[in-house]
Amino acid sequence: MTVSRSLTLKLMPDAETAAAAVARQIAELVATRPDAVLGLATGGTMEPVYAHLVRAHREGLSFARVRTVNLDEYMGLPPDHPNSYHSYMARHFLDHVDIPHEQSFIPRGDQNAEASARDYAALLDRIGPVDLQLLGVGHNGHIAFNEPGTSIDAPTRVVRLSDETRRANRRFFAEGESVPSEAVTMGTAQILSARSLLTLAVGEAKAAALSAALDGPVSPDCPASYLRLHHSCTIFTDEAAGFNLRCNLLF
Repeated sequence: MTVSRSLTLKLMPDAETAAAAVARQIAELVATRPDAVLGLATGGTMEPVYAHLVRAHREGLSFARVRTVNLDEYMGLPPDHPNSYHSYMARHFLDHVDIPHEQSFIPRGDQNAEASARDYAALLDRIGPVDLQLLGVGHNGHIAFNEPGTSIDAPTRVVRLSDETRRANRRFFAEGESVPSEAVTMGTAQILSARSLLTLAVGEAKAAALSAALDGPVSPDCPASYLRLHHSCTIFTDEAAGFNLRCNLLF
């Protein structure tokens, strides 16, 4: 298995600087290619990225011709549930920029699971290659909801979430509310088909996962390690997450 030498690692002094740099790269793409297809991600790590993009829009950047596709959605949550990724995207980004509603796509979590995954996979095929896919890295090395054990060619599908992932996401749910056990996720095959990948991994809690992804073997045990096989991948990290990386000697 050949590891790409086109991976770029950007070590920033802190999380805010890293998020600003990621947002700037997205904004530059939209400015030069107004009809770009953006693959979007959710989670606490991404909130400052969207805040910067909203600010860029208020300063004149238009997203009116952009199409967006999201990575995943919890099964069992309707779009108006406060913890659905539909609600997350509306709250942090879509309600604050000029993307028409019909140009933003997120899997449905309130439909038949297999039908939801099948419909989303067909939609992604119709839209065509994603120009830039935004990614985070999970505590256990997952990308989107592709948990450890996922093959490199896994399709868009329904997955069972690991206990570790559910514990990590517990903080977003109200006391007494259960964290969903399943999700629809864009598969690793679809993620790796994007023209470029832009990954943000910050904070000491992500250090072990990032080290496994970049210093360990390329393996299903750490799906984030597949990023090293992509022809155009940039990873932004901060000193807290990247302090013990050795891969800067390789790329």
